[in-house]
Amino acid sequence: MVVIIVQARMASTRLPGKVMLPVLGKSILALMIERLQMIQHEAVLVIATSVNPEDDIIEQEARLLDIPCYRGDQNNLLDRHYQAALLHNADVVLKTPSDCPLIDPRIIDQTLTYFFEHTVAHDYVSNLHPATWPDGNDVEIMTMACLKQAWKNAEKNLELEHTTPYIWENPQLFSMCNVTWETGLDYSMSHRFTIDYQEDYLFIKRVFEELYPTNKSFSCADILDLLDRKPEIYQINANYAGVNWYRNHLNELRTIQPKQTKQAPVSQ
Repeated sequence: MVVIIVQARMASTRLPGKVMLPVLGKSILALMIERLQMIQHEAVLVIATSVNPEDDIIEQEARLLDIPCYRGDQNNLLDRHYQAALLHNADVVLKTPSDCPLIDPRIIDQTLTYFFEHTVAHDYVSNLHPATWPDGNDVEIMTMACLKQAWKNAEKNLELEHTTPYIWENPQLFSMCNVTWETGLDYSMSHRFTIDYQEDYLFIKRVFEELYPTNKSFSCADILDLLDRKPEIYQINANYAGVNWYRNHLNELRTIQPKQTKQAPVSQ
């Protein structure tokens, strides 16, 4: 059983309530769930949020979407992922954050296919360690045994908050592999399809407005084609390309290089 766990919460220091912002009459979270439901592999979707009252709206949205919702500790996402996976009898867990509403279902399928073709060889497969696709196509897949081992042994706040760094940082304990973009390109630092700032929201909103009405299952390639045709859309959040959570933890993560992140503009 593959269980896809989508972590979502209303709290955000830079853009509070970002997952419930409206686009074409739907929430960002609803649109992301819709894209996850387009994958070809069979999987159960679960939204994992916190027990905080402010996240009641996330549970309500999950109910409207007919998606199971697990509620746990706000800051210990590792425990939240493990408990949600355990509750839904997962053999394989796929982690993706709710701030990736433009994620390409084909990329998810490609990574899952690789995982299943090499399931005997690997405990953990991702497409972001290091990333090559545009930021916002995050897929991390692990066996339940791998997740359980991390859950039992991780202690650092970083490992608990971000779920998988314990796995990354202990290659002697886990067999890992990274799936790269077949084009040979690396747009991870130049193209930003995720949401963390107001400019990201405006970018994502515009992309959906341009592509969704005629093709709900638009691909990463379709987005890139749109940006080539209308470069002004790319510019909406271009200043934040390459800005990710790694930037605050370079002194703690041995497996992340400074070139894989950058600081946010000074005005922020």
